[in-house]
Amino acid sequence: MDQFDPAAVAASVAEKAGHFIGGEWVVEGAAHIGVARPSDGVVYASAPLGDAQRVDHAVDNAKRAFRTSGWPRMAPRERARILRRFADLIAADTATLAPLEALGSTRPVRDVCAWDVPFTAEGIRFYAEFADKLGGEVVATDYDHLGMTIAEPYGVVGAIAPWNFPLVMASWKIGPAFAAGNAVVLKPSEMTPFSVLRLAELAIEAGIPPGIFNVVQGDGATTGDALVRHPDIAKVTFTGSTRAGSAIMAACAQSGTKPVTLELGGKSPQIVFADAPKLDEVARRIAGAIAVNAGQVCVAGSRLLVERAVADELVSRIEQAIAELRAGATWASGTTLPPIISETQAARIEGIVERSVAEGATLYCGGRRADAPVPGAFYLPTILTGVTAQTEAVRAEIFGPVLTVQTFDTEEEALALASHPEYGLAAGVHTADIGRALRLVRALEAGTVWVNRYGRSNDFMIPTGGYKRSGMGKDLGRQGYEAHLRFKSVLIDTRT
Repeated sequence: MDQFDPAAVAASVAEKAGHFIGGEWVVEGAAHIGVARPSDGVVYASAPLGDAQRVDHAVDNAKRAFRTSGWPRMAPRERARILRRFADLIAADTATLAPLEALGSTRPVRDVCAWDVPFTAEGIRFYAEFADKLGGEVVATDYDHLGMTIAEPYGVVGAIAPWNFPLVMASWKIGPAFAAGNAVVLKPSEMTPFSVLRLAELAIEAGIPPGIFNVVQGDGATTGDALVRHPDIAKVTFTGSTRAGSAIMAACAQSGTKPVTLELGGKSPQIVFADAPKLDEVARRIAGAIAVNAGQVCVAGSRLLVERAVADELVSRIEQAIAELRAGATWASGTTLPPIISETQAARIEGIVERSVAEGATLYCGGRRADAPVPGAFYLPTILTGVTAQTEAVRAEIFGPVLTVQTFDTEEEALALASHPEYGLAAGVHTADIGRALRLVRALEAGTVWVNRYGRSNDFMIPTGGYKRSGMGKDLGRQGYEAHLRFKSVLIDTRT
């Protein structure tokens, strides 16, 4: 699908703009939140603002379903079969899911069809296979004892997903939680609330019992806070900003300790050595890592650290690559530079760039709004040179298409520049020297390090998560599944 009619999709959204609780639509008559299309700023729908009472309603349904539906006690292979059916339904529903996702988000519809929907389906399918393959174990004990660990689901998981990849991020939450036998209450972002509702409908069609998957709409301050504080939420999983993650940790501690998985902010370095093979490919790789989704990616490679000998040539080639991008609506064909999620966020990006230039940075290219055929908040990919560790654009997570450039002469200097006082989510290393690459892999304080590439693949077995204030715990991989299980130790004396 290359394009679609936004008016037709908006009309379909208006029919189902409520919560999804206990397998049913719940339409609020109280406060609502206007939902705008980032591509043109038009408010095309409204979503209910779920209060503490509505959250309690959802959690009660989830708790009841966990206890009575048989989902956690189902034969693991049967639970896996249902999840595989769920994945198949997602993959087959691209014609509905892709326009829903693209209309209200920053994801061009062609990208949603090619990557987001297939990745979402495959993520569910991947975790389905864990359901009957990873659990407890018998452990070594004295001859007259039998020791074991038993893996059990937590119960009700409270999940909060971000706006930048609504479907994909939701799948990271619900896939491992369901495979482990949990129920879920999911709060999507109030800026991108609708595509996940379609997932909830498909879950029922697949055979997941009503109440196991619930979606509550609302904002972070009201709905999200009520969700993470709820006493019957046994575990919380969140992807978003470091500030919000810190608030969630505090709320969980204040309302009773519960495990938390957090994937938070990043300010990821890309280290390029003079011996990096195929400099033109490196330039395109770096351009993609900062421009994809208009830089609105937690692992965006936003800090380029390049050996001085190739710095000028590399930066010039990156500029050429980003100059090819074309701003446009997410529902139009040919769009390669999507909008910023909101005017507020675009103004924040502008402010950081302007203040950084005032601090002494050089504006190499970009630094202004992009021309586009629609009136959304589009921002040109921007390169800042002449920056230091103190420059705001180097320190702050911008969440926009802004690349800072620093040069180095030695490996030690590169490592020193790569270290960030706050963030440690991801890093990239580009070199032909395998020994150097392995030294940096060991030395870099980052939860993920890519070598001669930048960005995730479809290898779901590789977990993701950050060091420092970029988060705690892991999504994806075996670790993402185990994070949704608690382990009970059992010791039996066989002499009696």
